[in-house]
Amino acid sequence: MVANNTDKPAPVTRPLPSLSEPDTAGFWQATKDQCFRYQQCSNCDTVIWHPRAHCTGCTNGRLEWRESAGLGEVYTFSVVRQSYHPFFRNKVPYAIVYVDLDEGLRLLTNMVGVEDPLEDVKIGMRVKLHWEVHDELSIPLVEPVKD
Repeated sequence: MVANNTDKPAPVTRPLPSLSEPDTAGFWQATKDQCFRYQQCSNCDTVIWHPRAHCTGCTNGRLEWRESAGLGEVYTFSVVRQSYHPFFRNKVPYAIVYVDLDEGLRLLTNMVGVEDPLEDVKIGMRVKLHWEVHDELSIPLVEPVKD
């Protein structure tokens, strides 16, 4: 059988979250507008991350959505040097970081905007949100804050 040169393989894409999951749908829908939302309990003021239906502090169900300014600092990180997923395979090495956002939540994400993650990423460095835009949502990544 002769291959048809007009049939190109589909581009490899990042795995994306579901917009229909009840607890996280509000968060992911807001990312379309590059808004990072988190929850805070109206009963005990506990900051909630990841989105859910109840407070992790007092188990109350009265949670309010808040918007993060998108600034924080690297709590810790790891550098990935090998990946078997097709989307990430050509991106190595890259840093996966835990970031303490200024509002009091800890986010696990990828660091972008650095040439060498082994040398350029440091614990305690200031970072800001960087959005990877897709059709229905955006993925919150972080990049260094430039002085």
